[in-house]
Amino acid sequence: MSFLSTLISGISLGSMYALIALGYTMVYGIAKMLNFAHGEVIMIGGIATYEILAVMGMNAYVAIAVAVVVCTVLGVVVEKIAYKPLRKAGSLAVLITAIGVSYFLQNIALLTFGSAYKSYTIQELKFSWDITPDFSIQGTTIINIVLTVVIMVALTLFIRFTKTGRSMLAVSEDRDAAQLMGINVNGVISVTFAIGSALAGVAGFLFLGTYGQIGAYSGTMPGIKAFTAAVFGGIGSIPGAMLGGIVLGIIEQFSKSILSEFQLSSFSDAVVFIVLIAVLLIKPTGILGKKVTEKV
Repeated sequence: MSFLSTLISGISLGSMYALIALGYTMVYGIAKMLNFAHGEVIMIGGIATYEILAVMGMNAYVAIAVAVVVCTVLGVVVEKIAYKPLRKAGSLAVLITAIGVSYFLQNIALLTFGSAYKSYTIQELKFSWDITPDFSIQGTTIINIVLTVVIMVALTLFIRFTKTGRSMLAVSEDRDAAQLMGINVNGVISVTFAIGSALAGVAGFLFLGTYGQIGAYSGTMPGIKAFTAAVFGGIGSIPGAMLGGIVLGIIEQFSKSILSEFQLSSFSDAVVFIVLIAVLLIKPTGILGKKVTEKV
C-alpha cells in the first residue's frame, strides 16, 4: 500500500499546487505579467483562516468565505495601486514591483501576526475514508483533490461560456484589438486579479488544513512550487496548470519517499527542479503550452 499511499499524497499535494498555479496562469495568460506576490496573498488567506477559526471561534465555512473575500479585496487593491500604473511599462519594471509587493505583504504580516508560526487543526477536515482495514484517505486529501477539480472545471466553463470569460480570451489574444472592439481591458484585468486572489484565499485555507500551521513566511515556498507547476504545465493554460501541479506533487512525494531511504529527503526539491529543466529543454512552452509568435 506504500506506493498507493505515496501516489495519493502526491496527487493531494499536487492539487494544492495546481490551485495556486491557476492564479499564476490566469494573471499571466491575460495580463501578461508574473505576479510573484501571489504566494504572499495565499499566506494572508491562511492567516485570515486562522484568525476566524482560532481567535474568533467560528466554523470552517465562515473561515473559507472570509479568506476568499479578504484575498479578493487585497488582490484588486494591489492591482489598482501597484500594477495598473505599470500597464505600459516593461516586464522588468512589473517584475521588480511584484517582488516589492511580495516583501511588503510579508512585512505587514510580520508586524501584525508576528514571526512565530501558529498551529491549528481544522476540525471539519478531520475525517477519513477507510478503503481497506489497513488503508484510508484523510479528509484533507479528499477536499484538496475534489475542490481543485471542481474549481478548474468551473473556471473553464466560466471562460468559455460567459461574456466576461470570452472578454478574457480576447484580451489574452490581443489586448489592443480587444480594446478596439469595445472591451474594457482594465476591467477584465481587474476581474482576473480578483479571481486569482480568490483562489489564493481557498489555497490559504487548504494550506492551514493540510499542514496545521501558518506564518508570515508560509506563502514563499508554495508560491515558488506553484509557479514551477504553472511553467511545467504551460503557463497561460488552465489544464496545463492542473496537470503541472499534479505531476509536480507526485514527483515531489515519490522523490521524498525514495530519497528518505538514503536520508536524503531534503533533496527532493532539487529533483523537482531538475525534472522541470529537462521538460523545458525538450518543450520550452511546457507540456500544454502554446507557441507564441512575437509581433514585430
